[in-house]
Amino acid sequence: MDVVIIDYESGNLRSAAKAFEHAVDELGGGSVLVTSDPARLADASHIVLPGVGAFADCKAGLAGISGMIDALNEQVIARGKPFLGICVGMQLMASWGREHGDTEGLGWIPGEVVAITPNDPSLKIPHMGWNALEFEPGIHPLLDSIDPGSHAYFVHSYGFRADDAAHVLARVDYGGPVTAVIGRNNLVGTQFHPEKSQRVGLHVIANFLKWRP
Repeated sequence: MDVVIIDYESGNLRSAAKAFEHAVDELGGGSVLVTSDPARLADASHIVLPGVGAFADCKAGLAGISGMIDALNEQVIARGKPFLGICVGMQLMASWGREHGDTEGLGWIPGEVVAITPNDPSLKIPHMGWNALEFEPGIHPLLDSIDPGSHAYFVHSYGFRADDAAHVLARVDYGGPVTAVIGRNNLVGTQFHPEKSQRVGLHVIANFLKWRP
């Protein structure tokens, strides 16, 4: 397998690359390439879009690489390669981001990214730390070998509000439901950081690499 992690100066690239390299080795070998070259997506078996920071800044960073969004649409949407978005990389799949104004997303999974508003005023924003995943066993191959209630690591102030509830694969409770995993066709995304989520995160990465949508 040949994993491409997109570098658009908005991701936690070092730890993400190390986690994917570990998973690739465990699964029998392959390559993990961190790149800002859109042409390299053509050789990828799996494409990963990390992201940290504000939605608008991440979208601007992605759009600032000539040809990258076109290459993503060609390889992910037209050719159907497995795609994983992480944190803001997941959020960019939405139709719109509502952080500091309205910013158009990639539009791959209909919905919007909005501020988290816990109904418990003692809960702080950003939502930071470990939280238990809530999902139905067997809902998606990305969550195979992971038990409901397993903990993953989050750092975010905005969440994905999907138009279609069927695209929400897992949630967490943070003063109300917060989307943790989304998916549609060959697309999946985690609001949490699998590269920081220890055993659970490595399972998620391995499941993604074994997935053949």
